[in-house]
Amino acid sequence: MAVLPPITDHQQRSKHSEARSTIEEGGVQVPRETFSSGENPALQTSEWAMKELHLVDLSEDSIASAARYIHTQMQREQYTPRTWRSHLLHLCPPEAFSWDDPSTRACLDWIFLISSLNFSFWSELEGQPGRFGVEWRDGWGSERRVVHTGYWSLVAAVDRALEEGIPLTDPSFYASSSRCPDSLIEHVFRRAPQSIESIPLLEERAAILRENGRILCENFGGSFCGFVQAFRERYHDRGSALQLVKMVTDTFPSFRDEVVYQGRRVYLWKRAQILVAETWAAFYPPSPVDPHPLFPAGAAIAELTMFADYRVPQILHHLRILAYPPPLVKLLRARTPLAPGSPEELSIRVGSIVAVERVRRAILELIAKEPESAIDAGEDAVSSVLIDFYLWDLAKRAETSPDSLHGVETTPMLPIHRTRSIWY
Repeated sequence: MAVLPPITDHQQRSKHSEARSTIEEGGVQVPRETFSSGENPALQTSEWAMKELHLVDLSEDSIASAARYIHTQMQREQYTPRTWRSHLLHLCPPEAFSWDDPSTRACLDWIFLISSLNFSFWSELEGQPGRFGVEWRDGWGSERRVVHTGYWSLVAAVDRALEEGIPLTDPSFYASSSRCPDSLIEHVFRRAPQSIESIPLLEERAAILRENGRILCENFGGSFCGFVQAFRERYHDRGSALQLVKMVTDTFPSFRDEVVYQGRRVYLWKRAQILVAETWAAFYPPSPVDPHPLFPAGAAIAELTMFADYRVPQILHHLRILAYPPPLVKLLRARTPLAPGSPEELSIRVGSIVAVERVRRAILELIAKEPESAIDAGEDAVSSVLIDFYLWDLAKRAETSPDSLHGVETTPMLPIHRTRSIWY
């Protein structure tokens, strides 16, 4: 089994950029496959890999019961694509959308930077004092100062830098090692006074910033907004979310989250899909009947999968959707590191992709049986993307309050799987 290596220095980045299109396994190059329009390689190859690996199973009964619970809770909490805007740390675009509004470009560049660096926030000190955290305000518009941990430490660090006048989300800035030296990046991600950990993989994060910034500056006018405009032109304003994901993975090597197993590529694409999903959610119109500015012909968001990380698999197992064999449970309880691309790690990730897709289909079946079917509300109401968003938030709540889930069967929550990787 082969997994793509992390990016290090400039020479290695160039090698990796070329090699990512033909990963080698046992000295044999494995080219990327071609898939038909509307066919998501992440789902197709995950279903195949899950069967071949035969480590993680799905519980049919739990899928049905968890689907009822998730559907009910999302309705009760009015959890919609626009819930994205309610997170206090998110930099939201203008409500009255305009391509000419500078806030549109600012938001797109913010989302791109966050998605570029959205990986590896689990802590060696999970549940103990001293884990890496970033001290900043509770959110935009709040004066209360708190220490943010996990994924939110990234968001808080970026927001804090912007408040300090550091143009961190400008690709022309972070592409330049003279304007944005490594020492400044280290300052941006400085830890809170009570933290004894530093942010993981800082060198890899800096290298990714340089590479992604250079690509945007050389080809797309120095902005992710320019990349989005190129996407719109390529597909004559009729492109789908999946087509945008594929364009991202074709363009940016650091988003090409792929593993070779038994001579075949498995496409995970966690950060590429979440980049598109966050963009979709951030610019979701106030009314679902209004056209989406990036996808006026329809987002086809249902073609995307969940984002295979370490937090959502944890809640999927807690909800008894994913079933792990005893040896894997033992490894997780012992907090044993799982190597990137190992059978155990790959099984958890592909199993999660398949599991959330099955939950999505089960929810659609429930909706079809309801007296006033909400299925006409469109795919936006029932997508693996929105289910993932909800499950991630649910996992964070369950982490702090293990008994907070009522009305659904659960199993004791296991620790997250520990894999240090740039992919998630």
